This record gives sequence, structure tokens and C-alpha cells, in this order.
Amino acid sequence: MRVLGAVIFALALMAACAVQAAAQPNEGFADLNDRLSPAVVNIATAQRVGDEDGSPLFAPGTPLERYNDLSGNRLRMQRSLGSGFIIDADGVVITNHHVIDGADEVEVVLQNGRILSATVVGSDPATDIAVLRVQSETPLPVVAFGDSEAARVGEWVVAIGNPFGLGGSLTAGVISARGREIGGRYDDYLQTDVAINRGNSGGPLFNMDGDVIGVNTAIFSPTGTSVGISFSVPSAIAEPVINQLIEYGETRRGWIGVNVLEVTRDMAEAMGLNAPRGAVLTRIDPDGPAADSGLETGDVILAFNGRPVADDRVLPRIVAETAPGSRVDVEVFRRGESLTLALEVERLEEEGRPTPPVGAELDEDGDGRGDGLNGDLFGMTLEPITDALRRRYRINADASGLVVTAVDPDSDAAGKVRPGDVVEEIAWTPVESLDQARELIARAGADGAPILFSLNRQGQYVLETLRS
Repeated sequence: MRVLGAVIFALALMAACAVQAAAQPNEGFADLNDRLSPAVVNIATAQRVGDEDGSPLFAPGTPLERYNDLSGNRLRMQRSLGSGFIIDADGVVITNHHVIDGADEVEVVLQNGRILSATVVGSDPATDIAVLRVQSETPLPVVAFGDSEAARVGEWVVAIGNPFGLGGSLTAGVISARGREIGGRYDDYLQTDVAINRGNSGGPLFNMDGDVIGVNTAIFSPTGTSVGISFSVPSAIAEPVINQLIEYGETRRGWIGVNVLEVTRDMAEAMGLNAPRGAVLTRIDPDGPAADSGLETGDVILAFNGRPVADDRVLPRIVAETAPGSRVDVEVFRRGESLTLALEVERLEEEGRPTPPVGAELDEDGDGRGDGLNGDLFGMTLEPITDALRRRYRINADASGLVVTAVDPDSDAAGKVRPGDVVEEIAWTPVESLDQARELIARAGADGAPILFSLNRQGQYVLETLRS
């Protein structure tokens, strides 16, 4: 019996080792490195700084005079700030926007030590992508983009770059997660455990076929060095931006003038959706394309221009990738019904479109609480709007309904609803009085289902679901 047990254990151990071996590249990454590293470059920048009148920072005859350049300014060199990679043999180089931002001079350093002066074709702060161009008498080595949409969590990936200015270095790991958001408008990062450090920014992330599936951009680290959490702009986002920068020298994104919010599970149930999906409209810019399209706040956009909208993060990317001037169909779910509306996409002005305020304002006492106790529903103290309350909470002029003057910290409304919010609708029905609010809540929540509240928060439309 012991012999049989030993045999079974040995077989199980052999199977586990075989699985582990199959999960790892059999011959390492040396062949990949030999093939790909010639197309990976270092990026060096220089910035001139001086007095506003252009006079030298250091007086002639002083020991520091050598730091003044010929134009009378000090030239501060910042070498080996980042990495990049060549995608066209004629000299098109990709890196990060933050690597070259503010630089007066940019140089590209090839693996063989050649230094080529670079011009900035264009850069995009929103995706942190920049395109450079260099001139070379001979064709340059190149790498090609692959399909980041096909990349799976757990697959091996390789980064080649210039960490800490040490020169060409290769690190390897796996894709840890997809669709990471770290604060940008179009975030959809690939997360990896590849060692990425200062100087790797702008370098390529390769799959095992040697295709570029990401541009290394950021790390999460309390120490400033790699702790195994790095982020790369996927090629699916980078390529369209790069193509626009090459063609126009700038990005030309689509814009429809809406703000959107996530459709939560409770919200989907309250709306009658079979599952949380799409993006719910919380605000429509009165001067934007959506204003005349028939879209309304509270609509859930399920598809845009034939592309399904999985969540509120996907919609801004789909719209941005739509060519300005295009007329598109928008599939909408509105209060239990499906609609298809048409609108014309306009060009996004990257500067000068302020974001509307979203935070609740405190009253003069600093705590945001009102004095009335006229109605208490779901932990919210609700009162009819008066001139005094409108002034106290700076309620938007077009808001109508019941104003929230206090929120019980132990209720479901805590963290969702704020003093100063105006409850305009309950279960899609406009609210005018406390008695009507109680009646709507009793009707909509009879079976314990979540109840949908439409709020006006300083002019911005907000949807929240509450349970008793």
C-alpha cells in the first residue's frame, strides 16, 4: 500500500513539474532579446532655463560660466530619462509624453551607441504617448505592434528599456490584470509584474511573439522602485493615437458632450436591466452634440456606433476613437424601453472645456446640515425647497423636488447622498411633496427591491439606488 502511495505521489509530482515547465518559456528570452533590442532606444532630453530677459544665469569670469550656453542661458542636461522604440525604418520613434514634456532638445540613443537628434512630431498627455522622428542614412531596426485585446492574464511578457540609465535591460513577467484604471480619462492599462523602474518609461512591452502589446508608462510603488506592479498603455489604445499624431501632429478625438456613471447591480435591477451594463447619462452639455439628439439624463447607453458599451469607462474611449463629423446610432435603454437615436460626433477641444463641479458645498456652519426634520426616508432628512435652503446649499436654479438636509451615517444613504442634494425623481417619477415621496417608495420598494433616486447635485444629474 505504501509503495502504491509513493508511486501516485511521484506521478502527481511529475505532472505538476510538467505543467510548470509548460507554463514557462523553454529556452528563455535570449532569442527575443537578440531580435528585438536593436529597435529599443534610450531617450535623452535637454532643457534651457534662464532669466526672463535671456541674460546668463552665471556671470562671465565666474567658475560656473561654463554652464551658460551660447545663447546666454544655462543648458541643463537630463540624460537617459526614458526609453522608446522604433516602428518605422525611416525613423519614427515612440515614447511617453512625460519623457519629452518641456524638453528643448531630444536625442535618441541607439543600442550601438549612435546618437540621433529627434524632433517631436506630436504628443498626447491624455494617453501619455509621444511620437518622435529621427533622420538616418541607413534603415533603422523596427518592431511591430500586436493585438493587446488578445492578451490574457497569466501570459508571459517582456520589457526592454533603460532603467536608471543603466542601458539596455530586459525584464520578464506575466500579465497580472487587464483594464486597470489609475485616474485618466481613457485608462485601460495592462498590469504586469514585470520589473519596471525609472528610465523604463516609454519602452515597449512584448508578447512571446515579439509584438509590442503595450507602452510601459507607470508603476505603483511606495519606494519609487519596482514592487511588481507596473502599467502599460495597451496597443489598442496607443496605435490610433500614434496614427493621428503622425498624420496631423495632434489628436482628433470625438466628443458628444455627456457625463456618464457606472450602472451598478442595484441600479440595473431598479431600472429593469437584466444585468449591470452600459453607461448612464448624468449630464448633457447644452452646447454639445447630444443636446439635440433626443438623449436624456437617466438614459443608459448600451451601444455606440455599433460597438457594445460594457461600462462607463468604455464609452469615453469609443467616442474618442470615433472620427469627428461621423453620424452614428446610439442604442439607449430608457425607463424600460429600448431606443435608437442618431447624433453627429464633433471634435473634442482638448483645452478649455471645464469640468462641472461635482462636490457638495458646506453651509455657513461648515457641517452641511440643515435644521428641519420634516421628513425622514432611508436615513435622509428631506424638506421642500425654500429660498433660504436654496441659498444655504447653493441649489441649482433649475432644481425642483425635495432637498436633503441631513443623512444618517448608519443608513444606506450614507456615502451615496449628501446634504444639499435635491431628490427630483423616485423610480423615474417627479417628486413634489413628502407624501408623494413616501407613496412612491412604498410602491417601488414593496418587494424589497432597490429604489432608484434621481438627484440634482449642484446642476449635475446623479443616480443612486437605496434600500431600506
